[in-house]
Amino acid sequence: MKNVLITGATGGIGSSILKLFYNNNYNICVTGTNTDKLNDIEVNYQGKVNCIACDLNDELQIEKLVQQSNDYYGSTNILINNAGITKDNLLLRMKNEEWNDVINVNLNSNFKLTKHILKDMIKSRWGRIVNISSDAAKIGNAGQANYVASKSAIEGLTRTLANEVASRGVTVNCVSPGFVDTEILETIDQKTLQNMVERIPLGRMGRIDEIASAVFFLSSEESAYITGQVLHVNGGLTM
Repeated sequence: MKNVLITGATGGIGSSILKLFYNNNYNICVTGTNTDKLNDIEVNYQGKVNCIACDLNDELQIEKLVQQSNDYYGSTNILINNAGITKDNLLLRMKNEEWNDVINVNLNSNFKLTKHILKDMIKSRWGRIVNISSDAAKIGNAGQANYVASKSAIEGLTRTLANEVASRGVTVNCVSPGFVDTEILETIDQKTLQNMVERIPLGRMGRIDEIASAVFFLSSEESAYITGQVLHVNGGLTM
């Protein structure tokens, strides 16, 4: 059975990804910064999921994360880079720390974690890396220059790394969700939500399990001939 590491597992999409891999009997390590939610995961999954608190802003904690996951199940075969943050502001008002924090968590930590884990994948000549982007990288969102820049860069990183490691049996792909029904929508007024839905050809928000299914497929043997791709799961929002 394959070993999978999922970052950002305490959020809506991350928790759905975790559930799908768990139901298919994978060995799983998850990480997040909310220790209460990590403790809930350990309880709900009866200790069969290894939860590791990690601040992805801290390179030493990233190194410790890799060591702890290796101690738990050996090397990671599947890496799901799902963690991400937002600190929205118009560019002219955006503070340097708002830019730096988002770039560091969404992009730089992705690079650092992938670099540590990739070595064992190359040695074993098998691996799956799935990065989570956003349709904001394609359409742009006012007030999210930092977030959009980080997700656009993730897509470029995905294509470049896929070229570098394809000959070693490692695939690298990206899932780009559109508007997805998560807790963040609770902060948006109904009129704005309706306007968002009207832009989607399928006429509804996406579900977190639909994003998880795309991630799971790109982590499977069945996706072995797919690499360097950005899979848009968005109901046709962008085509």
